[in-house]
Amino acid sequence: MKTTKDFWAMKSEGKKIVMVTAYDYPSARQAEQAEADMILVGDSLGNVVLGYDSTVYVTMEDMVHHAKAAKRGAPNTFIVADMPFMSCHLSVRDTLLNGARLIQETGAHAVKVEGADEMIPHIKALVRAGIPVVSHLGLTPQTAALLGGFKVQGKDAEAAQKMLEDVKECQDAGAFALVLECIPKQLAQEISTTLTIPTIGIGAGVHTDGQVLVYHDILTYGVNRAPKFVKAYVNADELMIKGLKAYADEVRSMNFPDDEHSFTMKEEELKTLYGGRS
Repeated sequence: MKTTKDFWAMKSEGKKIVMVTAYDYPSARQAEQAEADMILVGDSLGNVVLGYDSTVYVTMEDMVHHAKAAKRGAPNTFIVADMPFMSCHLSVRDTLLNGARLIQETGAHAVKVEGADEMIPHIKALVRAGIPVVSHLGLTPQTAALLGGFKVQGKDAEAAQKMLEDVKECQDAGAFALVLECIPKQLAQEISTTLTIPTIGIGAGVHTDGQVLVYHDILTYGVNRAPKFVKAYVNADELMIKGLKAYADEVRSMNFPDDEHSFTMKEEELKTLYGGRS
């Protein structure tokens, strides 16, 4: 299994990091079998798996539950678990307690924290406590309402300059990697060149040190629509719905279960059961 040092080495050697966002045992298992370098158990599970319209409804209990399942599915892959909404905002003490819970109860190897500025002391505290941190800047879904919705960030010079300052602060605070979401590719390239820690892009162009996409988006599994930055590599929905319809048709026509999928009793046992009648 790769470690934080391996990811730093990959950056220095120009090897791209493959991260997959997965939320449970089967998806994490498949990501590991596909040789993903890192799995993110993201709070986007609120939208993708739980049916919420925002990540702010996701709780620590949700994150612990799903991260534990993902860990069981991918025991040999580096796993990052999201710090959900308000789990690292009230106090540094609360941040440490929640971060410790994610690591101790789930077996995850790192946590992800959205934002900079007021989050810097929290990142420092987590790192000092021995908890590896992945920072997340650009479009930060937990605070999307303050950003004017799910929009590209850092598009003008002033916003780009602020982001350049923020990423350096996160690196200086001890984050070992950085997720960049929905920012111009030129800005992502500048950030990736400037920082010594690896950057992982999602909607940030090809010049980041790695990429992350959600399992369900990659496979078109249970998603109605996908952002511009998503590329689907197969349509699992079509295949799965076809299979479910075939099952329903066979049940209604009494073609399932057939003899191959049923159990039988021996003839002598039937005679005993029916008092000598077969």
